[in-house]
Order: sequence, then structure tokens, then C-alpha cells
Amino acid sequence: MNLKTLIKNLFVGGLMLAATVTHASLNVGDAAPDWTLQGSDGQTYQLSQLRGKHVVLAFFPKAFTGGCTIECKSVRDSKKQVRRFDVEFFMASVDDVATNKAFADQNNANFPILSDASKQVSEAYGVLAGMGYSKRWTFYIDAEGKVSKIDKDVNPRTAGRDLLKNLVALEVPTS
Repeated sequence: MNLKTLIKNLFVGGLMLAATVTHASLNVGDAAPDWTLQGSDGQTYQLSQLRGKHVVLAFFPKAFTGGCTIECKSVRDSKKQVRRFDVEFFMASVDDVATNKAFADQNNANFPILSDASKQVSEAYGVLAGMGYSKRWTFYIDAEGKVSKIDKDVNPRTAGRDLLKNLVALEVPTS
């Protein structure tokens, strides 16, 4: 990951001013930051243990909200086609495990929803928004652990179809 944190002290007219600290988001080609997160299915997942497989990590802002519910159902409804690919798919939010489990159960999610309650993974991926929620961005990680695509324009209604199109475009192997 290219960590471009800008910390400079500027001296203007004898006054010291601190420049804004900005964190660059992850870029295509960067190594995906490792993570260990608990899923709504009771399992714990670690990115480094999934090496050799393609991984999709779809961040969403908040469980039980309109857009997030639509996105979850869109992906759920595409899961049958997604299973053709050799890919591990996860949605993730900063909600706690119990909330994500209830959200997954209510929406019959057929994939794990990961809890990033500490917000450390969201921060590492550059998706933590000002209100403390994750942005709706999806990261495609190749079998070597490098980011192959970042979708920053996720449409909740078409998220499932778009996921399939991206897997085909990225030439993710079928199982």
C-alpha cells in the first residue's frame, strides 16, 4: 500500500501552520492490507490465509439501512452465478458482529458479512468516511494478494450484476 501521509510544517510570515494530513486510498497494484475479521457466520477470516484465491471485499456503510439492504439482496441473488468463480466474497461494515449476523439473517445472505467494529481495516483500505462509516467501495484482490480493481461507484441495485461483470472482466478463474 502506498501510504502518502503528508505532514509538513509551513512557516508563513513567522507563523507555523500545520498542513492537513491526508491518507491516500489504496491503489490498483498495491498489496492489499491483511486483515482478520469475524463473519456473520461465526467464522474468523484472514486475508493472508486466503492466498491463492481471488477475494472480493465489499464495504458498505451500515446494516439495516435502505441502500445497504438493497446491495446485500442484489449480491445474494447473484451468488449462484458468483459460485462459478474461484473467489471468496465478503461484505464488510463497521457494525459489530451481532448486528451483522442479524442483518445477514434478515436478508438471507449466502456469504459472510464481516465486522470491522474497530474501524482499522476500513481505515487501512481508505474507506472510512467522516461520519465513522465505511464508504460503499468494493475491492477485488487477486490470488497473490494485490488489489486488481477498486469499484468506488457501487450501485446497490446492480451490485450483484456488476460483481459478475467485474469477475469476468478481471478473468477470475472459474472453479
